[in-house]
Amino acid sequence: MLLTGDTMISRLEIFCGEGFDPYRNLAIEKHLLDTVPEGTLRLYLWQNDNTVVVGANQNPYAECDCASLTADGGFVARRLSGGGAVFHDKGNLNFTFLCREEDYDIERHFNIIKTACGYANIAAAVSGRNDVLADGKKFSGNAFYHTAGRAFHHGTLLVDGDTDKIARYLTPTQEKLRAKGVRSVRSRVVNLRELNPTLTPSLMAQFMIKAAESVCYLTAEILSKLDEKAIEKDTALFGSWDYIYGKTPPFSLRCGKRFAWGEIEINLSLAHGVIDAAKVYTDALDHTLAARLEAALSGVRWSADEIRRTLQNAFDESLANDLMSIIKDALMP
Repeated sequence: MLLTGDTMISRLEIFCGEGFDPYRNLAIEKHLLDTVPEGTLRLYLWQNDNTVVVGANQNPYAECDCASLTADGGFVARRLSGGGAVFHDKGNLNFTFLCREEDYDIERHFNIIKTACGYANIAAAVSGRNDVLADGKKFSGNAFYHTAGRAFHHGTLLVDGDTDKIARYLTPTQEKLRAKGVRSVRSRVVNLRELNPTLTPSLMAQFMIKAAESVCYLTAEILSKLDEKAIEKDTALFGSWDYIYGKTPPFSLRCGKRFAWGEIEINLSLAHGVIDAAKVYTDALDHTLAARLEAALSGVRWSADEIRRTLQNAFDESLANDLMSIIKDALMP
């Protein structure tokens, strides 16, 4: 992570997102980074809805209840930066500071956040290296990314988020899961609206722009046109199964159930979102079941649709449905 450079910038640009598609929003962020000019600080303000965003090196199955989230019409996304998983809804305002590495100044970025909170009559303080607190509780988690001479600092501003959904979706079903990768650290959170009942994400966005102008001693220029072809390409990337789940670090899980035909336990080892080994134990009268299931699952992508097709091709309908019911409950979106 870059720290502070006490840098001077000559241009402040603002881009405000309009939609709630997490994959497009991440693509816009990447495009703004790829094209940021020298001497320029860009502030990108954006929102997702009903989305869990995991860090670059995290296992989504270990961070959130993927199955419940997607069943409820939500989204799982993976960002470029490291750090922990976060839940975004329309009560949350996201920000990204983007610039060249020589123009990067993290103290300036945090000063903008604290100044914006001051406009809302809320006292904010930075805690550790990546959290911002109000009333002793976290309302902003931050993460950082740099590549090819460019860098960004982004994070959340919890204004009026659904804390019930935060607790629900960021509490994964840890059913016999053994996972590698960076794990999130949960903190006590606070909605800024609890401290200022008049505050909304839209008003907080106005305060962020005003604070950026004040801290940078510059008048902001509003960006309105971006390269749609580049954004469409990266939207497809961020929304792809390979990017979201294929980058998952290795993990293993165990699941099982008793049926009228017998008890079965399925042990799976996965790497890059693909089952690379399966071990099955069962007291079923069909002595070939374990070996057939192990062979069928090996090499299959950890996707409900693909596993369902695989089981339907390998077993009769009733047995395939029973086996699918076990696996479907085991953290699968």
